[in-house]
Amino acid sequence: MSSLTVQKVQQWIRNHENELIENTQQLLRFKSIEGAPAPNAPFGTEIDNALQYMLNLSSNAGMKTKNLDGYAGWAEFGDGKPLIVSLGHLDVVPVGDGWKHPPFDAVIDNGYLYGRGVVDDKGPTMASFFAMRAIMECTKGLKVRFRAVYGCNEESGFECVERYVKTEEHPTYGIAPDSDWPLVHAEKGIADLQIEVPLVKGELALLSIEGGDRPNIVIDKCTAKLKVLQTRKEEVLEKIGNAWDKNISLTWLTDDTFEITAIGKAAHGSTPFYGDSAAIRLLRFIREISPASNWEEYTALLDICDISGYGLGIQGSDELSTLTANAGIINSDENNLYVLINIRYPVTWKGNDLVERCEAKLNESYPNFKIKVFRDSEPLHFPVDSPMVEAILSAYNAEAGGFSKPKVMGGGTYARAIPNTVSIGTSWAGDGEPHETDERLRVENLLRLSLYYARILLYLAALEIDIE
Repeated sequence: MSSLTVQKVQQWIRNHENELIENTQQLLRFKSIEGAPAPNAPFGTEIDNALQYMLNLSSNAGMKTKNLDGYAGWAEFGDGKPLIVSLGHLDVVPVGDGWKHPPFDAVIDNGYLYGRGVVDDKGPTMASFFAMRAIMECTKGLKVRFRAVYGCNEESGFECVERYVKTEEHPTYGIAPDSDWPLVHAEKGIADLQIEVPLVKGELALLSIEGGDRPNIVIDKCTAKLKVLQTRKEEVLEKIGNAWDKNISLTWLTDDTFEITAIGKAAHGSTPFYGDSAAIRLLRFIREISPASNWEEYTALLDICDISGYGLGIQGSDELSTLTANAGIINSDENNLYVLINIRYPVTWKGNDLVERCEAKLNESYPNFKIKVFRDSEPLHFPVDSPMVEAILSAYNAEAGGFSKPKVMGGGTYARAIPNTVSIGTSWAGDGEPHETDERLRVENLLRLSLYYARILLYLAALEIDIE
């Protein structure tokens, strides 16, 4: 790989930094949370508007584009058989409350660009697009094609990438800018387990509970209604008086019915330990104030929400990774409550083994608890010495001026759904976390992302062709 080629491409990006920032702000202003389907917009009009915006940018830059019925789109340039692909997504998770700046205003404040999706994944997607533009403008006659893929359903189903895989060409080498540096060579398995539990009756009855929007987000607000028997009200009142949690509020609705609301901290479901689950906080408080007759039932609810998975009998690890569990959605009807638990399991495990272990634990300890839903996405694992991994490591270390090792993560990216693809980083220390309130990216790091991506794409192309 010629250093002159890399330098020329990267200088083009530096010369267009203002355009990169402005285009990223425009993309962030689309409220691309999944909505009601519309014609040729299966995930809602806001996501489709974001897709049209990226396809128009790509077409205006001179790239060939294709819209896959609103599920995804792509932009391509170059000639030759090898296909180097970057896969980003335009959809975002819900925003929640408490933002410093409106989450879709794309405000720059004190050197940071704020907005839902600026880290996950609109900022990286735009940075990758500019890296490809630079390569297109600065290199001629390369016998390789470069393609940017724009997905529309990564956060809530992967239907976009499933549609792409069915009809479109698979990459020779692919990157998904949606994880961590220098790259992620192994992604944990991802499973969703919904557990049905009878509502707690008796002296402190649970009438309803509600919390969470998506299984892959730590619940930041959870509310429950409870009814206490008059014969136990004095005892419960005393326990409420002795209990303390500044993130819990309690309101009496009638003489024997009250509502409790817990406030937590959102985080990505793959790293629940970075958040503070309002559901766990709420259930712990309810157990603390409950009469002895209900203590075991509320303990069981608390246990199945534990982030280690021990309450489900699935805790454990392998040499590369450790299981985590996030109770991402909890709700109820007249008779039962339902907990949807997002599980990230070790890369050498199998999903079927996981659900069998869970069933065995429930049958033994909580026979009234039932698995109602099980969805599974198998782990991804590329050997460290594979040519693709080595090329990305070389590119990253050349930019960073050091040596870093590939990582394993619990998040799920497009890499697990498309052949010959791994995920790479989107931000650095000091930037905001995906899915959190006040998601943000240092403005100078947006340029830095594009510079890194350009080198990585060129190094991958060099595995197939000579680049002078």
